[in-house]
Amino acid sequence: MKYALWVAAFLLAMVQQQPALAQGSGDSLVKQAVAAEGGADALRGVKGLAVKGDAKFWEPGQSFAPDGDPRFLGDATFTMTWDLASGSARTAWYRDQKYPDPIILKYTETLMPTIGYVTDEKGSLPMSGIREAAQLRELERASPWLLVKALNDPKSVDAAGSQKLGAQSLPAVSFADGGTTFIILFDPKTHLPAAIRTRDDDNIHGDSNYDLVLGGWKAVNGAQIAESLSYRIGDVEVAKLNYSDVTANPAISADTFAVPDAVKAAAKPVATSNVPYQWVMRRLFLTRFNDSDNIIFPNGGGLKLVELAPNVQHVEGGTANNLIIAMKDYLVIFDAPYGELQSRWVIDAAKAKYPGKPIKYLILTHQHMDHTGGMRTYVADGATVIVPSPDKAYFEKDVKAAHTIVSDDLQKKQRTPEIVEVKDQMTIKDDATEIRLYFITNPHVVGMLIGNVITGNSNIVYVTDLISPRGPIERSEATASVGTILRKYNITGALIAGGHGTTVKQGDITAQLAAN
Repeated sequence: MKYALWVAAFLLAMVQQQPALAQGSGDSLVKQAVAAEGGADALRGVKGLAVKGDAKFWEPGQSFAPDGDPRFLGDATFTMTWDLASGSARTAWYRDQKYPDPIILKYTETLMPTIGYVTDEKGSLPMSGIREAAQLRELERASPWLLVKALNDPKSVDAAGSQKLGAQSLPAVSFADGGTTFIILFDPKTHLPAAIRTRDDDNIHGDSNYDLVLGGWKAVNGAQIAESLSYRIGDVEVAKLNYSDVTANPAISADTFAVPDAVKAAAKPVATSNVPYQWVMRRLFLTRFNDSDNIIFPNGGGLKLVELAPNVQHVEGGTANNLIIAMKDYLVIFDAPYGELQSRWVIDAAKAKYPGKPIKYLILTHQHMDHTGGMRTYVADGATVIVPSPDKAYFEKDVKAAHTIVSDDLQKKQRTPEIVEVKDQMTIKDDATEIRLYFITNPHVVGMLIGNVITGNSNIVYVTDLISPRGPIERSEATASVGTILRKYNITGALIAGGHGTTVKQGDITAQLAAN
């Protein structure tokens, strides 16, 4: 009996010691990494950096085929003045963007702990609070001082077991700093940090690892600095930065981080919650970020219903649009831009405009993230989802994905919808309205649908991305592909409603729709 009591007491003591052992393991990994980087004194001695480099960007959510190779977005060069001591950086960018539209962009981002602004040939404008928060997080992620901060704050460090990075399984610690928990993975041979990870919400894939994978270590002023920085979402590379020239402790002029008075007057506080990190960073890579804390519409703007026919509403004002069609007994909605924020607004607005009618069908024109990130909200509301071929399997995975980091309606009320795939054409109709869906071969994406809505005297064609009525429409392979479908099905005199922008009359863009 005494022996049994002794064993029980011993086991209890061992269990009680586990947190301390785990904490010690985390501390030792941090200490080894700091030593491998040159030691705490050497790292603290690098109070600033002058960096020149180049960059490349990709977007998996804009791939040509579902789950295909990420779309290459473009190249860039940059020059950065980084004051590590104050947590401030000024980066001048030269962006040679290839997608979605070829363009050269030159601008400078100035980022400080409490304010950020962007300067181009038109002047300087303050960053939105969500952009500041996202970019400050990324500045800290890449900072040579991150592990020194962890070393100085052992209570915020915990062992994180083994973490997968590609095919590797690496020892790791978690480091809670402010509102962010970084998971730091280490190379067991060199003890250097291999990757700095956060757990982020991806609007398609849900709970995801976002990693900064470090390499190309080089001694700078006695400290090891990584000169190869690869950013990856779920092991898929979305950005690659290479430092070609790094100088420690450069002379930083007094006006480097001076803030123009107009920027101070209009500046927003750094966001402290509900930051859509992946949307911000990856839309910046795409050069399509709407720099507003409203996320889906610019400052001073808003979503609105624009009536194209008594039973047809165009949702405009956001970064991407929806089309709402009221049938006799139910509603049909095209596309699900951004995420739950826009989907919830559209669902509420549609049901208020047409009370008593449930949403029966959600039609997704194609798989790109900016038009489908809000799909799950419609599924939770009971909709059947209609997609082009070969997208069905892709959206079945989307429905099943865990969304716990940012919990959505479907995570709270799980449901398996019917997903219908259209390979050629499909018709939805009642006594008053007919929706004809056509599969369109095009240069933008492997699977794409356009919709022809015929109701009363109205003839409306909904087109996403191939034609975007938000300025002059140039003739291209994309517009010609729409023209081919219109001629094939003898569609004339239509009002074309865009998945971006507003509307344009078919007759006004005859030349742009002409055959190649």
